[in-house]
Amino acid sequence: MPAVDWRVTRLARRRATVTRAQVETVAGRALGLFGLVFGAQTVPVALEQTAALVPGAGAALMAVLYGAIVALAVATVTKVAVRAACLGFAALYAIALVAWPFLVADPAALDGSAPWLYYLCTVATTAAVISLIPVWAAAYTVVIPAMYGVIRLLPSGGDAGPLLAVLNALYAVVLGVVVLAIITMLRQAAESVDSAQEAALQRYDVAARQHANEIERVKIDALVHDSVLTTLLSAAAATTPEQEQLAARMASDAVHRLDEVGATGPRSLDRVGLPVLVRRLRAALTTFNTPFTVRVVNAGGVELPVEAMEALYTAAVQAMVNSLQHADEPGLSTRRELRIRGVRAGGCVIEIADNGRGFDVDQVPEGRLGLRISIEERMANAGGAADIATRVGHGTTVTLAWPLGAGGAA
Repeated sequence: MPAVDWRVTRLARRRATVTRAQVETVAGRALGLFGLVFGAQTVPVALEQTAALVPGAGAALMAVLYGAIVALAVATVTKVAVRAACLGFAALYAIALVAWPFLVADPAALDGSAPWLYYLCTVATTAAVISLIPVWAAAYTVVIPAMYGVIRLLPSGGDAGPLLAVLNALYAVVLGVVVLAIITMLRQAAESVDSAQEAALQRYDVAARQHANEIERVKIDALVHDSVLTTLLSAAAATTPEQEQLAARMASDAVHRLDEVGATGPRSLDRVGLPVLVRRLRAALTTFNTPFTVRVVNAGGVELPVEAMEALYTAAVQAMVNSLQHADEPGLSTRRELRIRGVRAGGCVIEIADNGRGFDVDQVPEGRLGLRISIEERMANAGGAADIATRVGHGTTVTLAWPLGAGGAA
């Protein structure tokens, strides 16, 4: 392999130090951990201030917010519905903050202390940073502490003086802005790394294809020179029945070898790590308006041929596009998942699933190329398989497997 291919292959196999997916994972899990820590710290204060609230309101408020924190921690660990959990906690915290003055029945029982909600303010602003676009996250980071500052001035907020209320609000704003700046900068840096790696991988794909075509051209040239040309010369020089029979056998053998080459086609011997395919599919998802839940299992140490990776990528994108175009039902929310699983050291199974309207495979018109050509035939030509499991009203699951038989696919 040329030196440039070797360098790009090494780049493809080595994960970048920082990627957008890694930034989201680290930020989410840090939020889940510190949310549990801050929540545990507020329990004694929350229990103490329960006497100042309307009967039953303190227990309900603790159940809602602490339950949301636990759900947030679970979501960040499992990497399932992280944005939804963060957005849910940020919304519940804002509602709790607005409702606080109406829930306090005995302001004197607070004895001038700050409402226990204050200690969860940073958790809420960080959740907003993770779940919202930067503009809305910045607005939330400023508005929520400002609301707390106003509540702090009221008897239900401890009747603090203007200076103390402003200081409390500014402290929460500063912490929120710092978190927003750090996460935003990390995201931008990771996106730059992803873009650079994507460009390198695209160049690698082109180089690998050219390399494979060159190998095939040399192979065909050698075959034509060594087999076909020799056969033709032998046939032209044949003067006896024995020589003619030998030329016929040589011709039959040459035709057989040419048929084998034609059936095999150009195939690259270069292999690329499965994490590269995962990252390319994640990049493709960023172009869709509708989110997919991505789950990756056993991707490390799995390598696939370039041709198989291209077939899996193209078929998976086509399946996701089909889901976006046909799965939605009016008035209902459709959940979509992309599941990628490595099989031993050289296989892969990809599932594109939704709980949409589904369809009858037998009723798909012959002219619809997205299903048969872009998915089924593409996988078959690459030595893999595609299976479509669907039923009207029960969603659709497209399973792509390479090689044939990987993960039990037939």
